Amino acid sequence: MKLQRTNRLRALSLGAVAVSGALVLTACGSDNNTTEATKKAASKIKCDGKGKLLASGSTAQKNAVDAWVKNYQAACKDTQINYKDIGSGGGIQEWLQGTTAFAGSDSALKPEEVASSKKVCKSGQGVNLPMLGGPIAISYNLSGVDDLVLDAPTVAKIFDSKIKKWNDPAIKKLNPGAKLPSTDIQPFHRSDESGTTQNLGKYLGTAAKSDWKYEDEKSWPAKGGQSASGSAGIAQQVKQTDGAIGYFELSYATANNLDSVKIDTGAGEPVEATSENASKAIADAEVAGKGKDLALELNYQTKAKSAYPVILVTYEIACDKGNKKSTLDATKSFLNYTASKDGQGALSELGYAPLPEGIAEKVRSTIPELS
Repeated sequence: MKLQRTNRLRALSLGAVAVSGALVLTACGSDNNTTEATKKAASKIKCDGKGKLLASGSTAQKNAVDAWVKNYQAACKDTQINYKDIGSGGGIQEWLQGTTAFAGSDSALKPEEVASSKKVCKSGQGVNLPMLGGPIAISYNLSGVDDLVLDAPTVAKIFDSKIKKWNDPAIKKLNPGAKLPSTDIQPFHRSDESGTTQNLGKYLGTAAKSDWKYEDEKSWPAKGGQSASGSAGIAQQVKQTDGAIGYFELSYATANNLDSVKIDTGAGEPVEATSENASKAIADAEVAGKGKDLALELNYQTKAKSAYPVILVTYEIACDKGNKKSTLDATKSFLNYTASKDGQGALSELGYAPLPEGIAEKVRSTIPELS
């Protein structure tokens, strides 16, 4: 357990780095806040365009975006980037209304959203550009328990309010050595439309078909439980509520020093939620999109050794053709950096999984072709 605690404390300090990135954003890249590491990263960035670049969407990628913006604005002082973490659904809606240059989403555009995008992309349509991956941590707060194993059916029953006590026989069977209390389970889910919710639903609907009968939508489908806004909101509720369990991107678990469950995939040892283990699962993904659209099909039933299956990939969504001329150059410049080896290299320390190199190369070759 000491190693697990040490890793969490290390990750907590890294989470603080991400928060400092948000402060630098507020300060518009003040030289007083520019570290040597930021200067080094900034020296390799090619700046194009200027002015304000507005974007919104996924809360899961917020910590990564803060770090990217910090490095980018240190190099490109003529560009101000404002990213609002309002959830994937909200980000897509703002982009479809033409108020932002691009959207961040934890799930690819639906066919009807692609159809709607043709009104914004006058001569084209919206495309999905995968930018980072990562584990969806299923984190909990249970006094006296800091090592917990669950499998997909048990997770499904917990979030569907079918398992209501922490000492339920199904949980005890997976944790024979744990002293599980009779505490009520307090499951928390997102109140806003969320790609993280949708990806959790895809995992449960695939790996626990008999126990999760809901469609994988951005809105939470099950009855019961309690809700909170954004990944940060759920993490805060779990942190302050004994018996709570919730789901969010790993950096929110580490930043709040929360324990996360290991998943029994049936492939041997239970798998911990780490960026490295998520990368092993994402490596099984295939590009399902066509043309410039690089939407991925994830394998939620992977049984590869040490592959953590509860994963998401965050997309940046823009027009393949018909982007606003006033923000096109800056958008391409910023996304070129985030997809670059330097941009991807910053992710692991923040608890994210960099894109597999084959996918990253496709993204890098597609961004310059946006028009």
